[in-house]
Amino acid sequence: MAKILCVLYPDPVTGYPPVYARDSIASLRGYPDGQTLPTPSAIDFTPGQLLGCVSGELGLRQFLEAEGHTLVVTSDKEGDDSVFDRELTDADVVISQPFWPAYLTAERIAKASNLKLAITAGIGSDHVDLTAAIAAGITVAEVTFCNSISVSEHAVMQILALVRDFLPGHEWVTAKAGWNIADAVSRAYDLEGMDVGVIASGRIGLAVLRRLAPFDVRLHYFDTHRLTPEIEHELGLTFHPDAASLAQAVDVVSIHCPLHPATYHLFDEALIGSMRRGSYIVNTARAEIVVRDAVVAALESGQLAGYAGDVWYPQPPPSDHPWRTMPHEAMTPHVSGTSLSAQARYAGGTREILESFLAAQPIRDEYLIVAGGGLAGTGAKSYTVAAPAG
Repeated sequence: MAKILCVLYPDPVTGYPPVYARDSIASLRGYPDGQTLPTPSAIDFTPGQLLGCVSGELGLRQFLEAEGHTLVVTSDKEGDDSVFDRELTDADVVISQPFWPAYLTAERIAKASNLKLAITAGIGSDHVDLTAAIAAGITVAEVTFCNSISVSEHAVMQILALVRDFLPGHEWVTAKAGWNIADAVSRAYDLEGMDVGVIASGRIGLAVLRRLAPFDVRLHYFDTHRLTPEIEHELGLTFHPDAASLAQAVDVVSIHCPLHPATYHLFDEALIGSMRRGSYIVNTARAEIVVRDAVVAALESGQLAGYAGDVWYPQPPPSDHPWRTMPHEAMTPHVSGTSLSAQARYAGGTREILESFLAAQPIRDEYLIVAGGGLAGTGAKSYTVAAPAG
């Protein structure tokens, strides 16, 4: 029998379960590229429920305990005496989320002698030290595509919020109880006619490009894997050979690449400084792709007109994190990929992965990040790892 340790975000402050705004969620038949939706043998939850918090338990308890397995669920993940650290020592499986990541460092992996599988309930496994996982023979998996469209919708929303300067206008009629139209429009522009670029045109990036095309913008992209000529022609895309050339050619950058050694601190002071004055950056990928203080300085100097995103480092960020108070921001907590619609998919996908693992059956190739002592599946296409020492 296996011990499964699940780290999820805390319950709502108003209590669990919440009062839901809708009675159901939209039903999908598949993903845009033809990949099938998660296919667990069954689910023990109602799609649309809040599953990503501690009491939601990803809908896993009934299934696991009926099979004789042990499920431990916690949101306590910081410090040597955290529930996560105490329970990790003999756990066979760890489940975590990008929104409330349990950082599975090399030091923690070294203490987890039973650990065989690390699952991301969502997309993005950079909170796992992939090099250490490879060395330890741990399989790393995530629920690919489960919330890609969710994130793309959030990114487009934040692009519009920045360019139209939505939040200050909203504040004038709510918190300030005013009607200061001149103040509310003094930094507002139309997106129409702008140059908009996407860093990485995978599932999320391509979805952003498709959603922006009707806005009559000029679309640019950079990716290490170039899109087909048919897609480039359909969307009127301009391809750039690197992030630097794209950044200099656009008014808005939307970042969608995974975090790995090649993208760590990609947007530093020099790259941001090479952009057009008054550019915007939206980052729904990972916070460490940009240099935190370089973003703050660029907003204060006017080099950037706005920065938005929902990814921070660490997560959750401390109360004095400068992104909480920097000017011209439209930040949110890491919520883009954990809508109630997305939760039904990533909970179902997590169960599918567990069913395969517990039955000693292969995990879907598109769910794999690390397996067999190396990058595998989606991981082989999306990540790089540091070379072994020596």
